[in-house]
Amino acid sequence: MPDGLSLDDISRLLVWTAVAIYALAFIAYAIDLGRRSDLAIQQKDAANQRQLVGAVAGVSASGTTSRGGALDEMRAQQQAAKAELEAPLAHRTRYLWARIGTALTVLGFLFHVGGDVLRGVASGRVPWSNMYEFALTGTMLIMAVYLVVLFKYDLRFLGTFITGLVVVLLGGTVIWFYTAVVPLSDPLKSVWLVIHVFVASLSTALFALAFALSALQLMQARRERLAIEALTAPADDTGAGAAGRRRGPRFLRTLPSAEVLESLAYRFTIIGFIFWTFTLIAGSIWANDAWGRYWGFDTKEVWTFVIWVLYAGYIHARATRGWRGTRSAWLSIIGFAAVMFNFTIVNMFFKGLHVYSGLN
Repeated sequence: MPDGLSLDDISRLLVWTAVAIYALAFIAYAIDLGRRSDLAIQQKDAANQRQLVGAVAGVSASGTTSRGGALDEMRAQQQAAKAELEAPLAHRTRYLWARIGTALTVLGFLFHVGGDVLRGVASGRVPWSNMYEFALTGTMLIMAVYLVVLFKYDLRFLGTFITGLVVVLLGGTVIWFYTAVVPLSDPLKSVWLVIHVFVASLSTALFALAFALSALQLMQARRERLAIEALTAPADDTGAGAAGRRRGPRFLRTLPSAEVLESLAYRFTIIGFIFWTFTLIAGSIWANDAWGRYWGFDTKEVWTFVIWVLYAGYIHARATRGWRGTRSAWLSIIGFAAVMFNFTIVNMFFKGLHVYSGLN
């Protein structure tokens, strides 16, 4: 160890190493999506070949049967993608670059945990008392939730979104939000610092996963809509309109349907919402201990409640059949945007009692 290198310095080196490894994982996952696009083209060519053989055999003289077969083909692809999503680890498709991306993600996560733990050791407390430490722990939990969920669902197709998000957030945190270790201010010297902030970080991680699924849901829903429009177009259609439009990235053909993606996003949001509700309640209890009142309309308190209302609206909208699909997905995305706004803009530019960013 070089002379004069503190535990906090080593922590930052580990964090930068984690960022670099996550970036490599992002590249590997991106290559995997490219390979999935090639696989989708091969599947489409095979389906077209089967339809052509059927047409030559006189099965679809009017074109109606062939279109019905194409719809059946699309449903079969969706069922296969759903089965792969829920397949046990030993029975999943062995996508080479997805496996490389996951291995790199695990390696980066280990360095990330090391950096976070050393920051806590250097400060002599839990490492989430300011913006830098909260982001350090929050992004670590995003990765932890993603890796744990992989044991249940094959969400490796989300790898590009998750690693890319963490690279941006964690890299930006080290560059712009880093602060040296300082003693805790009096209001933070409470057991609620351990409970309240950790639970908020965990709920943010779950919201991040739901956000990525909702973004993919929107892309998949558009592809499915255009595909159905093309298949149900008049028989004399010349290829213009829906049939001639690009339907989005080809790798979407290998992913579960928009309905399945929405269902997964909803499950993660429900769990995150429960934790966020606890965050709101715990924060009120802590505020009463620190300042003698449960609620004071402080900016941070208001935005925590706004986020709660947005996700409550999303859950209600999803439970109401008329608001399923695209509109509920946008609510999920807006909710996560509000979480990011609360963490960055509110912490840096709004004045109030919750001024713990650590930035000058």
